[in-house]
Amino acid sequence: MSDVKQQVDERYYQLLHQLQAIDFVLVELNLYLDTHPNDFEALQQYNHHVQERWKIAQEMEGMYGPLMHFGHSYSGYPWQWNNAPWPWQV
Repeated sequence: MSDVKQQVDERYYQLLHQLQAIDFVLVELNLYLDTHPNDFEALQQYNHHVQERWKIAQEMEGMYGPLMHFGHSYSGYPWQWNNAPWPWQV
């Protein structure tokens, strides 16, 4: 783990906030769809937000490095996973 604190700009915090907000929406829709699996409109909303989250995560990872490990995010060279700060550290 890197002990060096990397400075992040305002865009980092904007993207992180967007990810946190959209993740909240996705969790709520997921819970709703567990009990209302035939709600087509809710499923459309869920899929829309999944696509939006993917776009935001791609932008953030392209600028600041991977968000997830174990094959869920690409890493640039050199290995980026140990670059601080991680989203939960800011």
